[in-house]
Amino acid sequence: MMETIRIETDARGLAHLWLARPEKHNALSAQMIAELTEAAGRLGADPAVRVVVLAAEGKSFCAGGDLGWMQAQMAADAATRRAGARELALMLQALNTLPKPLIGRVQGNAFGGGLGMISVCDVAVAVPEARFGLTETRLGLIPATIGPYVIARLGEGKARRVFMSARLFSADEAVRLDLLAGLADTDILDAAIEAEVAPYLACAPGAVAEAKRLTRSLGPRIDADVIEATIDALVRVWEGAEAQEGINAFFEKRKPNWAE
Repeated sequence: MMETIRIETDARGLAHLWLARPEKHNALSAQMIAELTEAAGRLGADPAVRVVVLAAEGKSFCAGGDLGWMQAQMAADAATRRAGARELALMLQALNTLPKPLIGRVQGNAFGGGLGMISVCDVAVAVPEARFGLTETRLGLIPATIGPYVIARLGEGKARRVFMSARLFSADEAVRLDLLAGLADTDILDAAIEAEVAPYLACAPGAVAEAKRLTRSLGPRIDADVIEATIDALVRVWEGAEAQEGINAFFEKRKPNWAE
């Protein structure tokens, strides 16, 4: 039984995949990463499912990586760190290659890995007050395993505006950066998502899956070599002094030694 996510499917074949750690702002723990990977496989293989909406409970869409999980990675040996990075990378790849339309319903803030999950959606709509950010460098880390998907979505030029600075940006800017397709107030968010879902239900599901596969094949290459390179990059940074200082500073509620 899954504990950090839940799945709801209606008679039309619309599945809602809910992030369900609202008390932790849906931060990505090892358990949630594993459960999302399993859910992507299950939904992708279910012929009754035609469209998937990625949604979240609570006030935040996803706060990024669970800092307890990251702290455990810092304390682990190199092989364990590499295994943790690979699990995160393979979860994102499982969502990215889901052979069904994946629509992001973003009801709150999304940082780090949360922004990565929006990037693997085929389309995403957010509330206007949501905020976004690739916050890893503030902790001495880098947005490595999410990087291929963020850059595929934004393009290199737009990605470079937000990829390294860790600055937060608005939902309006997220639209301009092509992270989001549009905005909808909270009271009409579900109607906006339904407007994105409905056209797919009039399409041949096999043709939709093939069209999505073709689109991915014509876009930026995200294959095993690219994924392995991002894992190498993340592990290398995890093993550095800046990551140790950044994580320690966060838990000690102080500024890291590089901050003004």
